[in-house]
Amino acid sequence: MLQKAAAAKPKMANHTTPLIKDCWYVAALSREVTRDLLERTLLGKTVLMYRKVDGTPVIMQNRCAHRSFPLSKGRLEGDQVVCGYHGMAYNPEGQCVHMPSLANPPTHARIASYPVQEKGPLIWIWMGDAAKADPALIPDTSWLDAPEWTTVTGYFHMKSNYVAMHENLLDQTHFPILHADTVGTPEYSRSSLEIHNEGDVVRIRRELKNSPPPPIYGIPMKLTGRPVDRFSDSRFVSPAGHIAFARIANLEPREGEHTDYRVNITHLFTPEFQGTIHYWWFNSRDFALDDAGASDYLASASVKAYMEDVDALTWIQEEVEKGDGPPDELSFGPDRPGLSMRKTLLRLAEAEMTQAEEPPSVAVKMY
Repeated sequence: MLQKAAAAKPKMANHTTPLIKDCWYVAALSREVTRDLLERTLLGKTVLMYRKVDGTPVIMQNRCAHRSFPLSKGRLEGDQVVCGYHGMAYNPEGQCVHMPSLANPPTHARIASYPVQEKGPLIWIWMGDAAKADPALIPDTSWLDAPEWTTVTGYFHMKSNYVAMHENLLDQTHFPILHADTVGTPEYSRSSLEIHNEGDVVRIRRELKNSPPPPIYGIPMKLTGRPVDRFSDSRFVSPAGHIAFARIANLEPREGEHTDYRVNITHLFTPEFQGTIHYWWFNSRDFALDDAGASDYLASASVKAYMEDVDALTWIQEEVEKGDGPPDELSFGPDRPGLSMRKTLLRLAEAEMTQAEEPPSVAVKMY
C-alpha cells in the first residue's frame, strides 16, 4: 500500500515538476542588454545576451560548439560573438562563420539561438519549440511604460520553486499574517472570493466594502483610516507571471481628490533552475504620477512586502530540500486558486513531456 502511494502519479504540479519551456519568459530588462555580453541562466541553460549594431536584442546558447567555452568570456565583433578560446565566430542565428585554424568556416557548427521579443521595458525569450513562439502569447504589460502610469520596480534572485511562487501570489489569506504592516488587513482575507478558470488563466476576484485601506494604499493615496471600497482582480497569466489589478474607491472624496485609484502589480519570474528564480516586480499607479515621495514609499513598502514572501518561500524550499521526500500537504477551501493553478501547470508540463526528445549523445564528431 505504501509503495503504491509513493509511486502514485501527482495530481498537480510540485517542486519536482519539469520546467515548462513552451512559454515566453522574461530574460532581462531592456536596459540590461547592451553591447556588452551578458550571461544569465534561464530554465537550467546558460544563455548569452547582447544587442546587434542596429540595437536588436539577441539571445543564444552561451557554450561554444567546439569545447563548451563560455562565449560570454569572448568578445563582440560587429554582430558576431567570437569565442575567447579558439576564435570561432558566431552570427546572431548561432551559425559559425569563421574559425582561424580552418581555411573554410565550419558553417555546419551551430549553437542555439532563441526567439526574442522586446516589449516596453522587457526582453522576452522562448526556450521551447521555436515553431510555437507566437508573440501574441506574451502577457500584456503595456502600462509599464505608458505615460498615464508611474511604476516602481525591483528584482530578487530567490531560492524557491516557481510553483510555490505562483501559489503564494494566488493565496491572499497570508496577507494579514505575513504582511501585517504593508498589504494585509484581517477583513480582506475573509472577504468574498470568486474563482474563474479561463483557459490556462486562473483568476480570483475579491471585494471589500467600506473598510480602511492597508498602509501600502492608504499612505500614498492619503486615505489612511478613511473608508474605501477595495476591488482586486488577481491572475495567474502564464508560467512566467502573475498580474494583480487593484481599484480603490474613495467613498468620501475631498476637494481635489480622486474618486478611484488604480494599482497594477506585475510579478514576472523565470526559473533559473528547479529551486531558484529570477523575480522582477513592478508596482504601477495611475495617481500621484510625479510625486517622488509616493514613489519612494511604494518602492520601500513593496520591497518589504516582497522580501517577506522571498524569506518565507526560501525557508519552505530549504525544508523541502532536506531529503525527507515530497512534503505532506493539507489544503483548505481558501487554497482553491493555488490548487487550480498547480493542476494547470502539471497539464502544461505533461503535454511537453509527451513530445519526442532526442536521446543524449556523447559521440565525438570530427569534421
